Amino acid sequence: MKLVSEIGVGTVAAGVAKAKADHVTIAGFEGGTGASPLTSIKHAGSPWEIGLAETQQTLVLNGLRSRIAVQVDGGLRTGRDVLVGALLGADEFGFATAPLIAVGCIMMRKCHLNTCPVGIATQDPVLRKLFSGAPEHVINYFFFMAEEVREYMAALGFTKLEELIGRSEILDKSEAIDHWKARGLDFSRIFHKPQVGPEVSLSNTERQDHELEEVLDRKFIELSKDALENRKPVKLDLPIKNIDRTAGAMLSGEVATRYGHKGLSEDTIWITLRGSAGQSFGAWLAHGVTLDLIGEGNDYVGKGLSGGRIIVRPPEEAKIVPEESIIVGNTVLYGAITGECYFHGVAGERFGVRNSGALAVVEGTGDHGCEYMTGGVVVVLGGTGRNFAAGMSGGVAYVLDEAGDFEQRCNMAMVDLEPIPAEEQFNAQDQHQINDMESHGLVDLTDMTKDDEKRLRQLIQNHLHYTGSKRARQILENWGEYLPKFIKVMPVEYRRALEEMAEAQAAEDTGLAELEVGMPDAK
Repeated sequence: MKLVSEIGVGTVAAGVAKAKADHVTIAGFEGGTGASPLTSIKHAGSPWEIGLAETQQTLVLNGLRSRIAVQVDGGLRTGRDVLVGALLGADEFGFATAPLIAVGCIMMRKCHLNTCPVGIATQDPVLRKLFSGAPEHVINYFFFMAEEVREYMAALGFTKLEELIGRSEILDKSEAIDHWKARGLDFSRIFHKPQVGPEVSLSNTERQDHELEEVLDRKFIELSKDALENRKPVKLDLPIKNIDRTAGAMLSGEVATRYGHKGLSEDTIWITLRGSAGQSFGAWLAHGVTLDLIGEGNDYVGKGLSGGRIIVRPPEEAKIVPEESIIVGNTVLYGAITGECYFHGVAGERFGVRNSGALAVVEGTGDHGCEYMTGGVVVVLGGTGRNFAAGMSGGVAYVLDEAGDFEQRCNMAMVDLEPIPAEEQFNAQDQHQINDMESHGLVDLTDMTKDDEKRLRQLIQNHLHYTGSKRARQILENWGEYLPKFIKVMPVEYRRALEEMAEAQAAEDTGLAELEVGMPDAK
């Protein structure tokens, strides 16, 4: 769990520890990706020293420190930073900017624009040739830093870093506190060391029992043996609670162990679940597994989705209006690579972040939708939050813009907005195929620069089929009215790459590529 260094972070860290997290990271305000707005880098959060000190003191006073590892990051550069972090209570230390500088980063802060001048944060083949870094540069950096840490430890009389963790009384702070610039400031709370007995640990010293033998996936695996061993279809109907986290992950591991990434045949294992799912519902779900949740999901639904299908819909007796109600939490489809998701309701923030190949239909999103997306298709049948498509370099999104203000909510740095034209080739045969769900509602992804109407309608039809969405039915029944209100979000560089690939393929198919070899340039 990563927490921003700010006032009250210790209380949050204590809650995280009580929830049996093994690891918590305190992130200081000095770090941050080069894609972050400068205002966020300069003004959001507080120094890591303040957040780390509060976290350490709170965990120690509540007897929770031994069960959780505390990491700190946010502008760490030198061995001295590591020593100070350890003395304030950190077990581990995160580095990002400094190692990047070691391999040639010049901090142009344009990582999200695909124009990195030193070839690090770019997919442009011309710019990538400018990369001059090497693994040895990072190795040398960490060797020198470790050597500096050893020198400081020797000067203090310690041989193991573990002996320094939480020993804030060792910090030599008198010179800084007595400095005239520090007059009137009270640092006692930062350097305070809780007075506890010898039985209370100041660092992470024990492993927690997560009771993995009792998790819901064990039941999934046991009841799906026929499918796992003999590939025979299995249908289950079970309850789920919000303490059941990463439901489907261990089952998917069993599928992958036996059949690899290819998985099982479509819908071999269909599990209907009723209730409120815990975090990371359907994480890494394998091909051939369908999770049909009648209830609601938490954060990180479909994290790392790997070919499975996730359906989340409210109970029929629910009094809510689905298209106006949250059905899944934040950061849905984080890092998904393939598969399908259908959400009969609204998602939270960062929907589809880092999605690289999954298909998803949702009826509204919060802020930062499709952030850093590199592939796949997302359909939004409702409103979005601000900063949609920030850092989106691949894939396609279709957004229903009934209010006409989507352009103001979209981050236009890397994408173009296009209307979806009615296609004359979208004939009766295509319509018949869409209505035929026995074809499993297959979506054509061969050329993302065309066939938008066909693709969009197929996905909405799938959404109606799996969720019974009244919103989807209304759109399909009034297709001519709603189609002009959809906007296609297309990354500029993605379109260029697809067009270049299509031209190269066409030249290869016609033999023109071979004919051009050796021909003089036209003057």
